[in-house]
Amino acid sequence: MKQIHAIIRPEKLESVKEALVSLGINGMTVSPVQGFGRQRGYTEVYRGVTVESRLLPKISILTVVSDGLVAGVVEAISTAARTGQIGDGKIIVSPVEASIRIRTGETGDVTLT
Repeated sequence: MKQIHAIIRPEKLESVKEALVSLGINGMTVSPVQGFGRQRGYTEVYRGVTVESRLLPKISILTVVSDGLVAGVVEAISTAARTGQIGDGKIIVSPVEASIRIRTGETGDVTLT
């Protein structure tokens, strides 16, 4: 099993969600987050005062999938989230040692459905 953590633009959430559901991904955690990468934030003038915003709004998506689905999920997220501009985000894939369904005590890939 692998954990896939994607940080994307907020306006791309619906297209990424639809892409994952079309692959049969049954569960994900979505959270609003703030951060910066190469963008380094932005500067704007508000009422004559220059304001620097270092942290930009992003969306964090977290899901766990079986090893066979990793390539498809990464491709789906990449395609759905891509604008071609700096700030499109990141996808991080990490190994998962165990997954346990609390309600039944089931373990392994069966807990991903």
